[in-house]
Amino acid sequence: MSKQAEQARQALGARLREIRKDAQLSGRALAALAGWHPSKITQLELGKRGPSEKDLRAWALHCGAEDQLADLIATVRGIDSAYVEWRRQLRTGLRRRQEASASLYERAALLRIYQPGVPPALLQTAEYAEAVLRSRQRFRDLPDDVMAAVTARMDRQRVLYFGGRRFLVVLEEQVLLTRFGDDKVMAGQLDRLLDVMGMQRVSLGIIPAAGPRLIGPGEGFVVFDNELVRVETTSAQLTVTQPAEVAVYAHAFAAMQAAAVYGAEARALVEVARARLSI
Repeated sequence: MSKQAEQARQALGARLREIRKDAQLSGRALAALAGWHPSKITQLELGKRGPSEKDLRAWALHCGAEDQLADLIATVRGIDSAYVEWRRQLRTGLRRRQEASASLYERAALLRIYQPGVPPALLQTAEYAEAVLRSRQRFRDLPDDVMAAVTARMDRQRVLYFGGRRFLVVLEEQVLLTRFGDDKVMAGQLDRLLDVMGMQRVSLGIIPAAGPRLIGPGEGFVVFDNELVRVETTSAQLTVTQPAEVAVYAHAFAAMQAAAVYGAEARALVEVARARLSI
């Protein structure tokens, strides 16, 4: 088990302990109601043992917390898969990871995408994607399958053009300035953003660097419908499925949308960034 998964299990145990205490039950009393040995309560609350879904149902029932059961089950299902370290996921190269993400995008009807530093993969040109993935390959000393990964990333972009999906995208202004590739590559990428702004199924907003906002820039994430969130950190990919946590990201995205500009104002920001290029 990864360190992050262990921490998540401990956090779940602490939550179970609070539920028991709110029900004014001792550990022994709850164990007696559930037909367990008292040591099982201790192990679950300390995170030394992971609860099964059957355990959670019994816990919620005897503590009068059935309203929390769905969140508890979503949490335990996600603990072992929530944190995937990049070195483990990318050990065979970049292509497989690009292909593995495709089905998730294809199943969603609504995608809310926030990026603070680089354009989202769905909106990258092949040349910009190559520069980004080449940088990642070198930084992590991965096998060189960059061109195959670029092909897979471009293939994933087909979701933009068929089906009834909606894409809500919010970018920080920094995205327009983050340099991967030469001026020609950057110009092509900025032109791509301008083109995407004209797509009916895509809403693309940009948060001005000097504009007012409710919350500051954070990690990039994608909310798939209201069911799952993918978050990318420096060391790992985080998958969030607990409904309460998914709702937090949805709320954060709404705050980002409120700070963004759209239409002519957004286009103007892109055009200013493009004008800085020597091309």
